[in-house]
Amino acid sequence: MLSLSKTQTETFRRDGLLILEKFLDDATIGKLRARYDAMFRGEFETGVLPDEVNWQEGTGDPSLTRQICNGWKADRTVAGVVLREDFGRAIAQLMDWPGTRVMIDNVLWKPVGARSLGMHQDNAYLHWFDPGTLCSLWMALDDTSAEAGAMELVRGSHKWHHGEPDGEFHGPKDYRAPMLRAAEREGVEADIAYVAVEKGAGSIHHGWIWHGSGPNSGTVPRRSLVLHAMSSEARYNPQGFGTGTGPVYSRYRHIADNEIDENFFPVIYRADGYRTPGIDSYCQAA
Repeated sequence: MLSLSKTQTETFRRDGLLILEKFLDDATIGKLRARYDAMFRGEFETGVLPDEVNWQEGTGDPSLTRQICNGWKADRTVAGVVLREDFGRAIAQLMDWPGTRVMIDNVLWKPVGARSLGMHQDNAYLHWFDPGTLCSLWMALDDTSAEAGAMELVRGSHKWHHGEPDGEFHGPKDYRAPMLRAAEREGVEADIAYVAVEKGAGSIHHGWIWHGSGPNSGTVPRRSLVLHAMSSEARYNPQGFGTGTGPVYSRYRHIADNEIDENFFPVIYRADGYRTPGIDSYCQAA
C-alpha cells in the first residue's frame, strides 16, 4: 500500500515532487514487463485499443521512447495498477482534492540508445478540462540511473510562471532548453532532481513541475508506468478542445453536458468511499 506521511505532504507542496521508495512488488513488475512486450507488438488483451499508440514493433523509430496512452483500457494487468485506490488516496492527499480520477496513463519504454524527452509542464497542454491540473505518479519497472535517461524534475518549478507549450517533445537536441529559458525568466537556477531509483520505486510530481529526461546512454532499458490524475470534480472545458490533447479526449464528451464520463476517466478514490462501479471486477478479470 502507498501511504504518505504529513512530512511527505509538506515536502510535496514545497517542492512540487516526491521521490518514493519501493511500493511495487517484483511479481507485479514481472507481469507488467510481460504485458509491455505484448502491447508494443500490438497485442491488446481486452480487444480495446489504447487512446494513443505512439510506437509499435516493426514500424516505430528505435531511437525514440516507446509510448502508449491509456493502456489500462487495453490490458487488465496495467489496469490493476493504474486503478489502485491507495494511489488515488495518496494523490488526493497531496493535492488537497476531494477525490482522484484517471486522466490518462502512460506505458513507457526507453530502450538503450533512445533519444531525450524534452522538458515540459504537463498542465500547459490541459486547457480542455477544468480545473486543468494534474498530479502524476511515476513507477519504475527497471532500476534507473542518470546514465539510463532517468526522469529529471525541477524542484519548486510548479511555483514558476504557468506558460504555454514550448519546444519539441520527442528527441530534441537540447532537451533542457525550454526549462532553462523559463528559469532565466524567473531569475533562478534550476534545482534538478534525478529520479534514479530501484525498480518498484518512483516519484510523484505536480502538473506544473518542469520535467523531462536525457538520452539513455546506459546498458539497460528504462520501462515505467505513469498514472496522470485529475480531481474527481474535473469537468470538460469546451473552449479548450482545440488545444493540447483536447482533440483526442474530447471524443468522450457527453452531448448534453460537460460531465466527464467515468467509463473513460474512472474515479479511483473519493473521500466518501466512492469508486467508479465495476472497476474492481474489471481488474480482477486479468
